[in-house]
Amino acid sequence: MKQNDEQYILKIENLSKHFSQKTIFSAININISKGEIVALLGPSGCGKSTLLRMICGLESVEVGSISFSDGDEAMLDIGVGNMCQSIGLIFQKPVLFPHLNVAGNIILGMSKPPSRKLRYEVTEKYLEDVGLSGFSKNSVETLSGGEAQRVCLVRALISEPKLLLLDEPFSSLDVESRRKIAIETKQILNKKGISALHVTHDPEEAKLISDRVIKWQELVN
Repeated sequence: MKQNDEQYILKIENLSKHFSQKTIFSAININISKGEIVALLGPSGCGKSTLLRMICGLESVEVGSISFSDGDEAMLDIGVGNMCQSIGLIFQKPVLFPHLNVAGNIILGMSKPPSRKLRYEVTEKYLEDVGLSGFSKNSVETLSGGEAQRVCLVRALISEPKLLLLDEPFSSLDVESRRKIAIETKQILNKKGISALHVTHDPEEAKLISDRVIKWQELVN
């Protein structure tokens, strides 16, 4: 590991992506420091989600490199199928299992589930952090869009990731709800010391949730 790499949790160097004859993006470089929240601002369809999928190991890295450090080891290269358990991902639309209640959906995110009693105590504490105290036994089908995304946030956080990737998870909410949950999310990430890369097309949301905003157009030029 290079000496100056110790401050970074994620390094993306000269990364390019092509599908057939189409270039999605070319020669991207991003560094994210430990504990830093970065917003990637750009229009829909520009390649932001593809980038997140590559960071997760869901898309192949053919040109350039993506390196990740969980803080305990030297930076490791990420490749397709090599999804690190220390990286969490929240999708654009809430992905919840309707046959499970709120607590059941959240417990799925626990890497090493503790005793039944402790599972529910931990779940309740996280729900309280996102303003959903008392929701653990509720059906997910009764949740509003904002509540469902808060449950997805808790499920991602409860696994204690070192890096959280957010793929426009608030885009379907109204403007007021989007701003509110962005502020809440930043507070929680800061409290827990979790680094994050948040992609969005909303400039105000980008400023509210992040320590630093990267404009996609500047990144690919």
